[in-house]
Amino acid sequence: MDVAALTAFLAPLLPHLLKIGGDVVDTVADRAGKEVVGFAQRLWDKLRGKVAAKPAADEAVTDVAHHPDDEDLRTALKVQLQKLLEEDAGLAAEVRRIWEEAQAAGAPAIITTVTASGTGSVAIGGDVSGSTITTQGNRPADP
Repeated sequence: MDVAALTAFLAPLLPHLLKIGGDVVDTVADRAGKEVVGFAQRLWDKLRGKVAAKPAADEAVTDVAHHPDDEDLRTALKVQLQKLLEEDAGLAAEVRRIWEEAQAAGAPAIITTVTASGTGSVAIGGDVSGSTITTQGNRPADP
């Protein structure tokens, strides 16, 4: 199972799942749609107990819930989720089953967060095959 993709899927919905953020959180959940939020809720229901029992994992979830776009915090959460899933084969199987259902329904594609940083950076949240991307960083210098 791709824990990085799972983390990317859950991260923007964690404030909703943890009831943090009020109206802004509700807006994100509304945009994601009931089916996507339903998959996220099912995944979180499976993970919640194990996360709460492990302080480092609990802290990582709380950090991401407060700062869902922070890549460093997401990486810490990914590592903690990976550890939890490696420690509990039954949990891993249940999460994998729900994750595969979510993927089959196209839910992860709806929650796509990409970040580009720095001169010439490009961030793509979908398929751009056959496209030409030109940025200031790879354009020939003006004469």
